Amino acid sequence: MAISMEKTSYLQQFANFLSIVTILICFILKVPQILKLLNVKNARGINLVGLLMELTSYTIMMSYNFRNGYALLSYLEYPIILIQELILISLVLKYKDMLDIYSFFAAGLYFSVAASFLIGVVPLGLLAFLVPLCTPIGASSKVVQLGEILRSKNAQSVSILTWLISTFTNFTRVFTIIMESADLTLLLNFVINTVLSTAVMVAAIVYKNPSKHIVEKKAE
Repeated sequence: MAISMEKTSYLQQFANFLSIVTILICFILKVPQILKLLNVKNARGINLVGLLMELTSYTIMMSYNFRNGYALLSYLEYPIILIQELILISLVLKYKDMLDIYSFFAAGLYFSVAASFLIGVVPLGLLAFLVPLCTPIGASSKVVQLGEILRSKNAQSVSILTWLISTFTNFTRVFTIIMESADLTLLLNFVINTVLSTAVMVAAIVYKNPSKHIVEKKAE
């Protein structure tokens, strides 16, 4: 019995370590894209709708974890990524010349809804209903990206490191959630995102040098 409790303690310590590592990595998750936008000063190729879908998913997941009183270490990456996502969306709006009264109104609406999630105006039951929707919302952007790589057989503009980080952080969360709460809804979300992030990363590696595949196709 004592040995079993000792093993559980070691696993919990390892889960806490993974949580810290995941949080630290998330500090740089969106930074490369932000720096690139600041450098090129245009947002061509950046899908604003996709970014807004990510923002919606992150907001719901953070609110759900917060309202359930889960350990902060098990979801601290969400507020960190949210800040980066908001900066990224602001830059995209700026470089697409979309910073107008409508965008400011939408921003105010977003912050009002997010606040209502966090302070309890929105019932926890509604958040629990919305959380499963985060899985298809988050997964859809990855499916689209994977399909684009497979269609074009070109991944020169895709950051393999970004998808490696995404795969790693999603995978670590599978383990930490098992140890912290065993919430099946959260587990399903991270398992699916781990698989899809891995698929995009592998496709990006395979088609990293598109010229090679073009030559092979011509040779056939």
